[in-house]
Amino acid sequence: MSCIFCKIASKEIPIKILAETESCIGFLDAFPLAKGHTLIIPKNHYEKIQDLPADVNNELFSIVHRLISKVDSLTGATLVAIHNGKDSGQEIPHVHVHLIPRSRDDSAGAVHSMFSKKPELSESEINELCTKLRIT
Repeated sequence: MSCIFCKIASKEIPIKILAETESCIGFLDAFPLAKGHTLIIPKNHYEKIQDLPADVNNELFSIVHRLISKVDSLTGATLVAIHNGKDSGQEIPHVHVHLIPRSRDDSAGAVHSMFSKKPELSESEINELCTKLRIT
């Protein structure tokens, strides 16, 4: 596969490894948005979170949990970001979690600043969404 994260996982591309398990790896981003920007990926190719087997999902988020305190110690705040699919902004179609140190003056803003068009939903639309999305 020509996926850059698959090449990273197979160690064809050198990286600065921060954590590694049997199925996942955490490393410094080669093109950081902030000093300490970290990525955590599954070693096998999965495009979306819902494609991950439960054990890989658990390992992935175990590494996120273990690394976030370290990343957070750099500035005192960390953005945890996952783009899940191309239309959400996912540039590489391989599951990856960003841990990005944040500070008040980094100009990135809150997640709500990413969206200029915000929906105005009626009560019935909200109820319909709730019914559609609720886990039963």
